Amino acid sequence: MKKKLTGLYVITDKKLIKRDKFVETVEKSIKGGARIVQLREKDTSHDEILHLGLELLKLTKRYKVPLIINDSAELAKEIGADGVHLGGDDTSIKNARAILGQQAIIGVSCYNQIERGLHALQSGADYVAFGTLYYTPTKPQREPTSIEVLKEAVKVITGIPIFAIGGITKENAPPILETGVDGIAVITSVFGSDDPETAARELAALSS
Repeated sequence: MKKKLTGLYVITDKKLIKRDKFVETVEKSIKGGARIVQLREKDTSHDEILHLGLELLKLTKRYKVPLIINDSAELAKEIGADGVHLGGDDTSIKNARAILGQQAIIGVSCYNQIERGLHALQSGADYVAFGTLYYTPTKPQREPTSIEVLKEAVKVITGIPIFAIGGITKENAPPILETGVDGIAVITSVFGSDDPETAARELAALSS
């Protein structure tokens, strides 16, 4: 039985987290209340992602928090992670499931497309993410997603958790959470903070 996915979902960013403090910084976010961790590494070698993933997995297992690998089902399998998060250019849910098995967590980015969310639901995804809601330096070119799209997603995509992502802070999170989404996914508002544990705690308190 898979654990229900809710609350604060943190996503790593190598521009924000110093390599020599990587695991320590992610641990602070978990101590603050993060319930899911995604290792997101762009333009990083396979071996380096594998090393980071194995280090993070020790941590997430200790805290009983799922570790999700961005983009690559193959890397998720190699690391032994709990699952994978798939974007628009990544492999299909069917292929990821074949690689990772029935117990793996498979999440899908839906951007602002309800149809993509419905397809993910029908294809066996374990959660979907909609966004970006607000401007974020990690996705500067992304077309924004409206609160109305979130409300519609909550209405029609039933049975799997829905996360909102994109420029979410403790100040702008309340109206997002009022739509009924199951959680919020953040990068900068936790890992761009001088105090990731406190930042996570404040966001987790809103989203729990």
